Amino acid sequence: MKNIAVVLAGNGVYDGAEIHEATLTMLAIAQQGANYQCFAPDTNQAHVINHLSGEEMPETRNVLVEAARIARGNIKALSEYKAEEFDAIVFPGGFGAAKNLCTFAFDGPNCKVNADVETAIKETVSAGKPIGALCISPALIAKVLGDVQLTIGSDKGTAEAIETLGAKHITTTHGEIVVDEKYKVVTTPCYMLDATISQIAVGASNVIAKILEIA
Repeated sequence: MKNIAVVLAGNGVYDGAEIHEATLTMLAIAQQGANYQCFAPDTNQAHVINHLSGEEMPETRNVLVEAARIARGNIKALSEYKAEEFDAIVFPGGFGAAKNLCTFAFDGPNCKVNADVETAIKETVSAGKPIGALCISPALIAKVLGDVQLTIGSDKGTAEAIETLGAKHITTTHGEIVVDEKYKVVTTPCYMLDATISQIAVGASNVIAKILEIA
């Protein structure tokens, strides 16, 4: 059975990993006959958002500790990730991907990428293994790799920001994937579009199917 690393950015769409995307990615992996191991950087979140009101809360939370909620406690610090032990790595979306894994939500093309995230991406590419990225996560892939073909759906402003990093953006709709042959990067828009949970499931499943095909 193939093993896929799933990198979570916390817990919750506004300040962490998007829970539907994360869960449906793990489900797709299991349904398609592979194993997964969750990872997250052991660092504090950029901030904490009240998911009911949308307001920022005066507290501090750890990305790894929060992501453990989604992983049911079976999660490791991203610093422990070794590309040779996995067949691929996948980054579900959520604002946490653009706030905690990198700072794209705050700084746009001038963003910085978490050191463990950047190392994981570069080591996976060096090992010739696929990378999956959902929703806004392709932004951090673009920041690290530069000349990569990918999609975040059809949002013009975000697409233009990503292209300033050297990436080529392909406009897509629900469930569609874009494959970069050079880097073996597979992306899909998910909640970057106005999507239903069933459409998220299709996108996640298509990403995983392609990753397993080329792994």
